[in-house]
Amino acid sequence: MSGTPSVFLVDDDHDLRKAMRQTLELAGFAVSPFASATEVLAALTSDFGGVVVSDIRMPGMDGLALFRKIAELDPDLPVILMTGHGDIPMAVQAMQDGVYDFIAKPFAADRLVQSARRAEEKRRLIMENRALKRAAEAASDSLPLIGQTPAMERLRQTLKHIADTDVDVLVAGETGSGKEVVATLLHQWSRRRNGNFVALNCGALPETVIESELFGHEPGAFTGAVKKRIGRIEHASGGTLFLDEIEAMPPATQVKMLRVLEAREITPLGTNTVRPVDIRVVAAAKIDLGDPAQRGDFREDLYYRLNVVTLQIPPLRERREDIPLLFSHFLKRASERFGRDVPEISAAVRDHLMSHPWPGNVRELSHFAERVALGVEGNPGKAPVAPATASTGTLPERLERYEADILKEALTTHRGDVKETLQALGIPRKTFYDKLARHGINRADYVGRGREEG
Repeated sequence: MSGTPSVFLVDDDHDLRKAMRQTLELAGFAVSPFASATEVLAALTSDFGGVVVSDIRMPGMDGLALFRKIAELDPDLPVILMTGHGDIPMAVQAMQDGVYDFIAKPFAADRLVQSARRAEEKRRLIMENRALKRAAEAASDSLPLIGQTPAMERLRQTLKHIADTDVDVLVAGETGSGKEVVATLLHQWSRRRNGNFVALNCGALPETVIESELFGHEPGAFTGAVKKRIGRIEHASGGTLFLDEIEAMPPATQVKMLRVLEAREITPLGTNTVRPVDIRVVAAAKIDLGDPAQRGDFREDLYYRLNVVTLQIPPLRERREDIPLLFSHFLKRASERFGRDVPEISAAVRDHLMSHPWPGNVRELSHFAERVALGVEGNPGKAPVAPATASTGTLPERLERYEADILKEALTTHRGDVKETLQALGIPRKTFYDKLARHGINRADYVGRGREEG
């Protein structure tokens, strides 16, 4: 679409057509004048991004017949009709049939300009929605790293280039940026695609459990080990092992993991038997492991062993041009899952998409799309507002009610996910649960479909 709003102006009166054209052009419109309905129909296409303004009383095909023809071509194309004959029943029927506006002559110039501006804004939103839907539908399900910015193009090309090389990969990116998506694509595009893709979040397991999860154990290896368990590493043999939040891996486990990467073999707990494994390791970190200050107690030698190839996923705020396309993709997917029609993207939602910082990145955007699909978003980007009842009571009582509202809003936003809610609120886990108990809030009421506590 052109940056200048377009109007197709139809009137058989040459002088009046000339005057209206000047009025609209002075208001910033690009005007194409036509003397008859037949002429304008020959020039119209369904991808016309502007507005049609037409007189009703014209020889041959009148304005109402023209509107019906346009509605057959594109029912969402705004048509503004004008008449010098004040026919109220005609105007009412025309509006009911879908005419955007009905203006009775004579009219003030500003009346026409304001109507054309509102109609053009509506048309622009419709055309943007259509373009986004087409782009989202064209995005293959096998390529979920949607984006047209140079950074995303380079990332996709790098993934395709290294997928079949079997090299270990370190993926760096903020929370919710799509690190597991990258790991999954590396697996799917490699010759290991028929093997297992095994994922483990190193930050979600206590130190006493992670080694058993990774390496497996024999019966009697420790209290409670009543039967043999195949570890995640061995289960991934022939496929890909994805270690998320590897910076949270305990130091003792890091030593053993370094051995796995160097020798491609494991020794399960409770046995001295060494078992070879054929794995590709994709590790992900939320911090810069190359920075000693951020790396902390993460082993430098393990970092260098993993850092054969490092992929950096840019945060959403650094690729804002991709946000509308991503949102449209998520909105379509959410609408299908919830059995709803895909809603149009309103001006308020569009402004929020481009102004919000998206600290939760793609994951936060996906959750926002789900709320829009369900029609529960309300006013995007607004902070929770204290309810009317908060204006009564003592100051501590009001603060208690407001705090409860903030907790509920955060749980709703993150669908009951504890880890994400804690990050959003910036409070310790124990404090969070203490506050839930004090306010009588049940986290389970907010857990989204398929989501569990992180």
